[in-house]
Amino acid sequence: MTLRIHNTLTRALETFSPLEPGHVRMYVCGMTVYDLCHLGHARSMVAFDVVQRWLKASGYRVTYVRNITDIDDKIIKRSVENGETVRALTDRMVDALHQDADALGIERPSFEPRAMDYVPHMLSMIGALETKGLAYRASHGDVNYAVRKFPGYGKLSGKSLDELQAGERVAVDDGKHDPMDFVLWKSAKATEPDEVKWASPFGAGRPGWHIECSAMSCELLGESFDIHGGGADLQFPHHENEIAQSEGAFGKPMASVWMHNGFINVDNEKMSKSLGNFFTIRDVLKEFDAETIRFFVVRSHYRSPLNYSDVHLNDARGALKRLYTALHAVPPAAVDIDWTHPMAARFQAAMNEDFGTPEAVAVLFELAGEVNRSQSASTSGLLKALGGVLGLLQESPQTFLQAGASLDEAAIQAHIAARAAAKAAKNFAEADRIRQELAALGVVLKDAPNGTTWERA
Repeated sequence: MTLRIHNTLTRALETFSPLEPGHVRMYVCGMTVYDLCHLGHARSMVAFDVVQRWLKASGYRVTYVRNITDIDDKIIKRSVENGETVRALTDRMVDALHQDADALGIERPSFEPRAMDYVPHMLSMIGALETKGLAYRASHGDVNYAVRKFPGYGKLSGKSLDELQAGERVAVDDGKHDPMDFVLWKSAKATEPDEVKWASPFGAGRPGWHIECSAMSCELLGESFDIHGGGADLQFPHHENEIAQSEGAFGKPMASVWMHNGFINVDNEKMSKSLGNFFTIRDVLKEFDAETIRFFVVRSHYRSPLNYSDVHLNDARGALKRLYTALHAVPPAAVDIDWTHPMAARFQAAMNEDFGTPEAVAVLFELAGEVNRSQSASTSGLLKALGGVLGLLQESPQTFLQAGASLDEAAIQAHIAARAAAKAAKNFAEADRIRQELAALGVVLKDAPNGTTWERA
């Protein structure tokens, strides 16, 4: 079946065909590592993890690049505040990022370039832009991009230059020929640490934010590649500026398809550090298990806004529990996915329509219902296998269903034994009391002919 992807550049669903048959090259903008990742970052990481998983499941070889910005105004400011080097801060935050991503079942990208390692590549691109008349040196030492000299500027955001506002992370200053121009190379400041100063033909300094991704994507994926992704907030100015840099330097399309995931909202506002309404991934993991968080993200379409609340996460936990309950009742057989199976074919059709995870998840629930009716191990196996395509349902069902109980296994089993003894002595009031006591502690008992089991409420 044919994969169709919504292309932000054309604002339309397009049939996907990689530039190199059988090989997809994808670049996704990653984190600026000055603090812990929040749930908005998790949304983007999970969304594109699902994209690369589906591409692989569809038979493509995937080269997936997700960068790390480890040189930036905010990073420098935080390192000075902390009294540590930029490298110490960013190394620590990268380790935390990996811990959080691993917990959420996010597969590592093929390459995870750090900006500091690609400064020579950025300088080469800036030199090419200057040679072509698209970059100029400001009087105070910065090198800026002359936006109005690039005819295609605004095509990603769909706005004219007059409709757009200056988008650089630092304030517009008098060194720019036009307020829309953005910085490619920042001249060194005496107050900044030496570790963020590089020698260059333009004088000592460091790269601007936007040039990082243009240089790293070109070096690792080529001057043109298949998919460029990131959060919707990066569409302008960051991705617009990437296009201007890359296409200005090389004279060819940067990416065939541009994909942008929607925001996570809190009280109808985008979750962000600047607004102070964010929840770090590890804070949320203190209250909810990692797979519940992943399922909360996956069951919504990647382009749709997603509203965060404990109510929504509790609902996600309850829904995921239904799937695991089916797997627990009927242990899954090990199966390879047969895409001609009606349920698998519907799952495939959903994913091939712009990675339609809500419809794909609906197929999982239909399969769970069929497992409960048929008690078929092969159907249970198909449920687990299709869930695995989304990074779900790979945990032991018993482990998932029992996770988070306030008592440990030994204490729960002791209560179950005491209840069994009370029932044997026909002391049903005591047996009911023990059941209610466990329920109050978040433990639900399930009686069956072969004994009593338990799960988390």
